[in-house]
Amino acid sequence: MSITHATTDKEDSMSKLAEYRQLEKHLAEQLQALEKMKGDDGLKKEIEFETKLRKLLEHYGFSLKHIVNLLDPQASARGQISDKPAGTRKPRELKVYKNPNTGEVIETKGGNHRALKEWKTEYGADVVDGWLKK
Repeated sequence: MSITHATTDKEDSMSKLAEYRQLEKHLAEQLQALEKMKGDDGLKKEIEFETKLRKLLEHYGFSLKHIVNLLDPQASARGQISDKPAGTRKPRELKVYKNPNTGEVIETKGGNHRALKEWKTEYGADVVDGWLKK
């Protein structure tokens, strides 16, 4: 095992630890937001309404689709007409970033690349965007 490889393993474990702590922090924030929502009177009203509505639909043997068509007959016609066909999105172009400090190269078609995010956190987004080759 070379020293370079050991350093990379250490960096990987450090980044995993940082990622773990970040996820843990986000989870705590989301749980706090969830608890806050549970006490919201508007949410309680919506939940009660949905529960009663679903029981009523079940009692009369209707579906949500049937009720929408009953209350707004034009809704189904509007839902079928589309301005442009689905799935015609232009493919993303490949971007190549080269870290001048390590020589590491990342090829990605999107901004959701794990190592690219780590670089942007460490060096700043503006600096990393300057490393774009293609």
